[in-house]
Amino acid sequence: MVHRYTTFVKAINLTVDFIILNLSMILAYFFADNTLLFWTNNHYLPVVLIFNLVWLLSANITGLYEHVLIKDSIKTYRGVIKTYLLFLSLISFTVIILIGRQSYFVTREYLIYSLILFGILLSLWKLIFLSVRKSERTALINNRTFVIVGGGRIGQDLYRFFESNPELGYKLMGFFDDDPRHIKNKDLYAGKVSECIRYVISNNVDEIFCTLPNSESAKVEQLMIEADKNLIRFKFVPEYYDFAKRPTYVENFGHIPVISVRAEPLENMLSRFLKRAFDILFSLFIICFVFSWLFPILAVLIKLGSKGPIFFVQIRSGRDNKPFKCYKFRSMKINAESNKRQATKNDSRITKLGSFLRRSSLDELPQFFNVLIGNMSVVGPRPHMISHTKQYAQLIDKFMVRHFLKPGITGYAQVNGLRGETKTTEAMLERVEADVWYLENWSFLLDLKIIFLTVWNAVKGEENAY
Repeated sequence: MVHRYTTFVKAINLTVDFIILNLSMILAYFFADNTLLFWTNNHYLPVVLIFNLVWLLSANITGLYEHVLIKDSIKTYRGVIKTYLLFLSLISFTVIILIGRQSYFVTREYLIYSLILFGILLSLWKLIFLSVRKSERTALINNRTFVIVGGGRIGQDLYRFFESNPELGYKLMGFFDDDPRHIKNKDLYAGKVSECIRYVISNNVDEIFCTLPNSESAKVEQLMIEADKNLIRFKFVPEYYDFAKRPTYVENFGHIPVISVRAEPLENMLSRFLKRAFDILFSLFIICFVFSWLFPILAVLIKLGSKGPIFFVQIRSGRDNKPFKCYKFRSMKINAESNKRQATKNDSRITKLGSFLRRSSLDELPQFFNVLIGNMSVVGPRPHMISHTKQYAQLIDKFMVRHFLKPGITGYAQVNGLRGETKTTEAMLERVEADVWYLENWSFLLDLKIIFLTVWNAVKGEENAY
């Protein structure tokens, strides 16, 4: 897809957003201090700079300015809300905690006025932008004509995609295939492969999409050469796509393209560093300010409730399926089935205190030491017993994919109600699909959301927490 003004419209959006941000700050100074002469005050200038930098950071994290011409209104406003809330959080944290309101005379009234004004004006501007874009979309999109070489399944899939996405601006002129029977709509059949270049030249077609199989490599190579000679854009759709019906990305190793069948944001070194840094800081906070005083109380209660150790230590499957010792507060009586059998509702092995610990997830607190050590993360797929890993790996194709990540104390599956006992293979499949989705869609904000929902669910209680 090629848009004439993509970069220009992106720049306009960015510029107007910054103008609105700074205008909101100016008006906020007026409402808070009844003056517009704040620019002469050196104490205010660092705050202005921080506001602008934090908005730029927030927009980059959420991808606010990506695909501005093709995102529908709902996705556009969803992106604006996500960016604004992130901006709000970062500003509050930066100004109030790191800088300090007293240092730069930033009043509470000023923060409230500026942030509310910015939110209102930003929403109005996006409404105006979407209205203008709707009326001018045809002019903004670079309409292009194309032909498809190869009328097989891949060619038909490509045709249906462009038919269902007319906003992309592509118009099909016809199919070329040596076997006319491959073309279901006979009106679209334009001729044999050898006739393609002549047709494209005479009809001023912009692009050729080639969907021929690898077995037709000689024809593909000849088409590429002829297209280059006649200044025609040539695009090749590889056969691989049938194995990965999801967005993919391509890496180049020299001249060799390598296609990954799934996105893995945590393969990025910066993302891994951010997640690990958060894991360390968050686990240290919990250990120092929660575990330190709660441990003696729970230790005494566990000992009084039943015989046995305070901690329950179990070997579980970690990242890359490497086993590790997972720590929990003991919530059951000592039994011979703890490494084989899942906890069930009204399980006779669970102690009275253990029932409370499991419902509130307090039995998981010692796993923050696992996080600190590095064999777990705060958020990730829940670790399973070794016996369950072996069992479900044989039953569910994608089960082992979840082991690309470190296991977590909580996870995307858990906050979506997929925790507790898995009575059927279908229930485990749902959990695995949620874990794989998390692997493919990780973001720092998603981790924060999962942590918040975990705490919220623990407070309100969960049906499957037993």
